[in-house]
Amino acid sequence: MTTPLELRHLRTLIALREAGNLSRAAQLLNLTQSALSHQLKALEHYYGVPLFERKSSPPVFGMAGQRLLRLAEQVLPLVDDAELDLRRLVAGSAGQLRIAVECHTCFDWLMPAMDAFRARWPDVELDIASGFHADPVGLLHQGRAELAVVSEVDAGETGVQVHPLFSFEILALLPKGHALLDKPWLEATDFAAQPLITYPVPDEMLDLVRRVLQPAGVSPPRRTSELTVAILQLVASGRGLSALPAWAVESYLKRGYVASQRIGEQGLTGSLYAVSTRALAERPFLADFVRIMRESSLLNLPGISLL
Repeated sequence: MTTPLELRHLRTLIALREAGNLSRAAQLLNLTQSALSHQLKALEHYYGVPLFERKSSPPVFGMAGQRLLRLAEQVLPLVDDAELDLRRLVAGSAGQLRIAVECHTCFDWLMPAMDAFRARWPDVELDIASGFHADPVGLLHQGRAELAVVSEVDAGETGVQVHPLFSFEILALLPKGHALLDKPWLEATDFAAQPLITYPVPDEMLDLVRRVLQPAGVSPPRRTSELTVAILQLVASGRGLSALPAWAVESYLKRGYVASQRIGEQGLTGSLYAVSTRALAERPFLADFVRIMRESSLLNLPGISLL
């Protein structure tokens, strides 16, 4: 009988090991969790042995699973290198990729992705457009950038290609012991009487302001800072409240530096997208960079979900 073992099975096992659970591995592979589970069960049924312990987190691989992982570590890099070489031969390996960002927290996950990309595409000139931009997509049309990282996309924008990245929860940040921590979640009116500490960006770039406070007619006093750590210091010292991505502040919350609260009963969710020129969207290095950004973020940022 011919073995059913395929490259996709090896990629699945590597993804499961790296992601730590079935749900995140499914996102990494762009599969449903059900499809991923079925694929693994079919492989286990064929060989007649469990590949990993399902009740453990992260998964503990048995002898059969470990053997297939060793095979994957040997085979997949060779396949990936060959595919990359072929794409370079067909479409060329050189180019320019200037990235414009609108979010101050982007560098936490963007820099590792850029480092990984440079190792794979050394002939692509990769750089970040200087500063933060209120309209990074506008830089694409001006020829000053090839890729923009944004929190909202305009469905009517022409001449660009949208590449979904990930979504995340935005948490309200408060000093420890604050009275609002007794509430199950915060509403717009809870922000009315206290300074709101934000990055120095337009209100339409702040999800809390644009989607929660403005519709409720709430306009609290404002204070700004360029640095995330400075915002957290101001919150910790009782100078006001803030709202930041959960993944960006997790380490401070774990240390008890500040406290957090959900915004709204269902929570406030933000999203990030990459937007490129249509011409660049056809270049293989752009697709590879988007893939690296998504995979790197899922594996390194807590609590996010791929879009």
